[in-house]
Amino acid sequence: MSGYDGSQLRNVLPFEAVPESLHSLRRRVRSQLLAWGMLTVADDAELVVTELATNVIKHVGEGAPATLVLEPVAERLRIELHDTDYRVPALASVSCEDECGRGLHLLAGVAVGWGTVLTSTGKAVWCELAANPEEQGRRVLRAEMALSRYRSEVGAAGPVQSRSTRMLEESATDLIADLLHWVAAQGGDPDDLLDRAQMHYEAEAA
Repeated sequence: MSGYDGSQLRNVLPFEAVPESLHSLRRRVRSQLLAWGMLTVADDAELVVTELATNVIKHVGEGAPATLVLEPVAERLRIELHDTDYRVPALASVSCEDECGRGLHLLAGVAVGWGTVLTSTGKAVWCELAANPEEQGRRVLRAEMALSRYRSEVGAAGPVQSRSTRMLEESATDLIADLLHWVAAQGGDPDDLLDRAQMHYEAEAA
């Protein structure tokens, strides 16, 4: 059964975590996004909801009670999947042969942000999808601005647009290398950062 919280656009969909519920969830998600005029993000939303619900079936238990929450936030769609398990999922390295762990990697690749919060009855895994088709254009613009500032800092002459592709690629490579050094200095894993960035890019490019 679906409903709204107060005056906000917030669709709450309780369901039983069984494989047979997945088709109904996808249909209800698309129907709600149609009502909100957000069909541009419907395919990604259906994919994310399917993966999150499947994780509940696998890791919490078939038949477990769960709740899906959809909410437009600015130019994004926020998706939350609430279940009764307090264990927090972790994004681990997976190989092509691994059957488990793909859901979170897919989530990290498709979403512009995601995470887990503990609740009074368990946890909620959430993510946000960019609902604006111009989001990619803004990312390109931000990259150009960052690269221009970086080139200025290291003493490279001329704006980004006036240099050869080869020189721009070298500057971008240097910038990425500096970011990896920064991540390592903070105690992070540069390889993990590269993997996540690649997944984000491939999901958005597709």
